[in-house]
Amino acid sequence: MLLSVLQANASVLDVDANLRTIDYAAQRAAKAGAALLLTPELFPVGYAPLRIHAGMDPATLPGIRERLARIARTRGIGLVYSLPASAKEAHDDGAEPASAEGRWHISATLLDASGEEILTYNKVHLFGEEEHKAFVGSQEPPAVVDFNGIRTSMLICYDVEFPEAVRAAAGRGAELLLVPTALSAGFDNVPQVLIRARALESQLHVAYANHSGHEDIYNFLGGSVVAGPDGSLLAAAGEGAALLFAEVGTEAVKAARAEVPYLKERRPDLYATWEASPRRGFAGAP
Repeated sequence: MLLSVLQANASVLDVDANLRTIDYAAQRAAKAGAALLLTPELFPVGYAPLRIHAGMDPATLPGIRERLARIARTRGIGLVYSLPASAKEAHDDGAEPASAEGRWHISATLLDASGEEILTYNKVHLFGEEEHKAFVGSQEPPAVVDFNGIRTSMLICYDVEFPEAVRAAAGRGAELLLVPTALSAGFDNVPQVLIRARALESQLHVAYANHSGHEDIYNFLGGSVVAGPDGSLLAAAGEGAALLFAEVGTEAVKAARAEVPYLKERRPDLYATWEASPRRGFAGAP
């Protein structure tokens, strides 16, 4: 399957401009034969947690989601987008959790080429003071669905920097991990080193889509990447706007997992005893 990754600069709270950028990328990607377009974290509204929380009407979210679904349908391409999701919208029982205090989750949604929603995920690990003020972290694990014959899952930005989160997806059968992100300049080792390590240690494809340029108070790194299940670099962007393409599939995943069976030979029960037991054998340990 040919995968496409959008790296671009969004305009904060200018939904029309941002959706035009997504639509144009979807048109280009579909014309090139891509089955899926991955876009950055919160791209339809721009990345500015406190401004979004203060200035965005939650009642507009369903309309934005429908417009994104229309892009997928019109261009005939799968689409991953990230938006705020109200606590009520993100919980099946409709009850806002007490811890939410009126805030939202940061969500990601996977649409198929007909515009149907087939997977959602809410960010677990919030990064920085603004995100913690504007949003509430989820506690739900990443789910996995079949997308064009590839077992597919999602995380968002900071989540992928935790090996446990990626392993949770891989342990549920994921072969492709889609990661909308909003990574600031100065964190070059995340796409250049960490994403490739996550792909290698959990033996899946990882696609990582970042913003470029300046939005609100943030200067973004760019540097979007696609890494293969052997840790190889399949596609990489520089600092500016880009549309990346990479071939992903199940055979490369199967080959990597057959060569070195990391997932089969894990010993989670043992690791749990290590974490539960008091530290011993270290100078100064209590």
